[in-house]
Amino acid sequence: MGRHQTNDEHREPIVERRALGSKLRMAANEEYFLNQTANSSSPVALVTGSTSGIGAAIARRLSNEGYAVVLHSRSSAEKGHALAAELGNAIYIQADLADDADRIRLVREAVSRWERLDVLVNNAGISRVIPHTDLLAASPAIWHELHEVNVVAPFRLVAEAETALRAAASRGRSGCVVNVSSHAGVRPKGASIPYAASKAALNHVTRLLALSLAPDIRVNAVAPGLVDTPLTADWTAAQQLWRDRSPMRRPASPADIAQIVMMLIASDYLTGEIVVSDGGLSLT
Repeated sequence: MGRHQTNDEHREPIVERRALGSKLRMAANEEYFLNQTANSSSPVALVTGSTSGIGAAIARRLSNEGYAVVLHSRSSAEKGHALAAELGNAIYIQADLADDADRIRLVREAVSRWERLDVLVNNAGISRVIPHTDLLAASPAIWHELHEVNVVAPFRLVAEAETALRAAASRGRSGCVVNVSSHAGVRPKGASIPYAASKAALNHVTRLLALSLAPDIRVNAVAPGLVDTPLTADWTAAQQLWRDRSPMRRPASPADIAQIVMMLIASDYLTGEIVVSDGGLSLT
């Protein structure tokens, strides 16, 4: 019995030391992760409307390129938190971009998380489907609603983020804004006249801001045509149009648009550009 008791006495301290060592390593790893997250040297991007579709594809692409990402949506908080967990170096903030107080809060919370903001992608937008010939259906309320979210909100976010984006230039690269517009803002098409007009206005705001904020901040836009998302899955006429007439014979995927957004972010020179991304449909 004495021998067995002696072995147990030796074994218990060894087990305890191993357990303590494991706990210390876990604590050290946790502290390291928290410090890296709180004081990240990674560039930081805020992507509005980023819990699904084009916005989620942009967020994933930025994350893959080493960015810390601030996700946003108006209502789909569960998806936002799930995507933030998937990406790892990301947070989610819920905000209504029709409300100016929420716009201000979104930018301030985004900047405060990592004490920097290098990229703003204004992806969030709304649309209303109204035949272009039904002028009375395009009520003043619809005009105001679309203009507020599709034009005023991106402008206000840039205005609130300007100081943080200018600070990016002091770190060696200019701050960057990418507005997600639409080919409906370039040619007389789109879900409705108020929608097309709001995207045309966003394109012009893009150019005006590019001129006003250079060289510290570059501002560009991508103008997609039809993009394959759950929202457009039953747009059979549009789907057929892209298959029949566009040189690429298909709509864009969200990843296609994310690639173009990343190209604009990666450039150190492009500014004031509206990159039409419709698979060549506008050529026909």
